[in-house]
Amino acid sequence: MSQDDEVRPFRLDTPEEALTDLRRRITATRWPTRELVADRSQGVQLATVQELARYWTTEYDWRACEARLNALPQYTTEIDGVEIHFIHVRSPHADALPLIMTHGWPGSVVELLGVVGPLTDPTEHGGRAEDAFHLVLPSLPGYGFSGEPTETGWDSARMAQAWAQLMDRLGYSRYVAQGGDVGSSVTDAMGRQAADGLVGIHVNLLAAAIGLKDQLPAKSAPERAAHDALATFTMDGFGYFLEQTTRPQTIGYSLLDSPVGLAAWMLDHDTDSYYKISRAFVDGEPVGGLTRETVVDNITLYWLTGTGASSARWYWEFGRFQAAADAAGQPPPPVAVPVGFTAFPGEIWAAPRSWAETVYPGLAYFNEVDRGGHFAAWEEPELFAAEVRAAFRPLRQP
Repeated sequence: MSQDDEVRPFRLDTPEEALTDLRRRITATRWPTRELVADRSQGVQLATVQELARYWTTEYDWRACEARLNALPQYTTEIDGVEIHFIHVRSPHADALPLIMTHGWPGSVVELLGVVGPLTDPTEHGGRAEDAFHLVLPSLPGYGFSGEPTETGWDSARMAQAWAQLMDRLGYSRYVAQGGDVGSSVTDAMGRQAADGLVGIHVNLLAAAIGLKDQLPAKSAPERAAHDALATFTMDGFGYFLEQTTRPQTIGYSLLDSPVGLAAWMLDHDTDSYYKISRAFVDGEPVGGLTRETVVDNITLYWLTGTGASSARWYWEFGRFQAAADAAGQPPPPVAVPVGFTAFPGEIWAAPRSWAETVYPGLAYFNEVDRGGHFAAWEEPELFAAEVRAAFRPLRQP
């Protein structure tokens, strides 16, 4: 292995002064007046953010998250000029299938920690040894502990190439990939590139629906409901998406200067997740893994790594890629490996099977589950792990 291919152990050790400065900045927040409506239609509600800030400064312990991360094998390696951070947990079961899972925005590897045990050691979580995975959880370039790209062009396709290189570097000659949110776009690109060794993908967000909405079926009630949800998102829930697609640098100044501003921006993602997170803070009633602690773990990771602007730049790349594709008028290459899709009911748009089959002809696995939303692995880790196992079960044997 050349020096550039070196895989180096990584350990997190946050300076105490960084945490002191964080608390000082939260305490110095200038608050807006209360919203004039009883719902989130004007944005993240004051009561939710003020309770988050109170918890953040008086009860929250970042060191617990730091210890949880450091208890897992973490590494960095340079790929295409960017230092990539990743968690790499090998299963105790020798015949485990290697799996690379990609998080999204406003998530991080924190949102995937709950599935590490169920996926790598299923016998300890009600599963079977033959369903085990060796797990690779990279931080996207510009996110978390990965380095920031210093040039444009880091779109989903380039990230997909980097992930193929990472799996090759780790010695995995046969593997599968999974992703949600931004991770679904990266995983989709991996399936279309079909690098040597990739034998299947699973996604839980039909990201291609944004560009293909006029081609998606709208005859049945579930299809019409999905169109309505997609239309609602693009008309009323699209603020963060539009700003990050067009002006990621502009919003970055606020996100790196105010921790409360960063928290509010990250909470204002989708209606289902927002109300679940708000319940955790205001009512003290978390939904699954979306607890006060883990939500603030994720926000604090963004704050300490200063990645508010760099993480938003993927959306800028996505916007230009989509515009170029629309101008070319040519469909992307087909996915050349089996595809699995799970529809979670609280997703931004819960895509019906006909939509998934439109995007992925010959869809190999499809299931609609009864709970979970956009952050499915975070919110419902056991259910999510069961879906990943089921989707990839037919691909276990070469």
